[in-house]
Amino acid sequence: MEELPGALGTSASLALRLGQAIFASASLVFMCLEIEFYSYTAFCYLVTVMGLMVPWSLTLAVVDGYSVFVRHLPPQTRVTSIIVTGDWVLSFLSLGAACSTASVADILLEAGISYCSAKLCNRYRLSAVMAFLSWFLSLVSSLFNLWLLPSL
Repeated sequence: MEELPGALGTSASLALRLGQAIFASASLVFMCLEIEFYSYTAFCYLVTVMGLMVPWSLTLAVVDGYSVFVRHLPPQTRVTSIIVTGDWVLSFLSLGAACSTASVADILLEAGISYCSAKLCNRYRLSAVMAFLSWFLSLVSSLFNLWLLPSL
């Protein structure tokens, strides 16, 4: 079986997982720098989803790192299907969180300074951009693993 770049246990998968964790962490940092995020449900949703994305990505990055640097693990159907399912669920959740955060930040910015200062709303927008980047890497990773699944 030919090894698919980006599938579980490859160096490309390790890079994708680390990118997911970095962008999700950056999204959390930009959102949580100001204490006012808890006033809006969309922002709380983003913090929750990115809080799930970071340990998921770091755990799978450890598995990929072990597989790349120590010993290559043989692909298993059951494990790969669980990872594909987890990636898809987190991918859709993070897309929803990023979209809702971006739209609420835009609405607050258009509503005026009484709801959200320009600096704070731009920080929320930057958090949404980081969430979109994390979502994109998660989607790419899940598509590679989904592509690998039928060949197992």
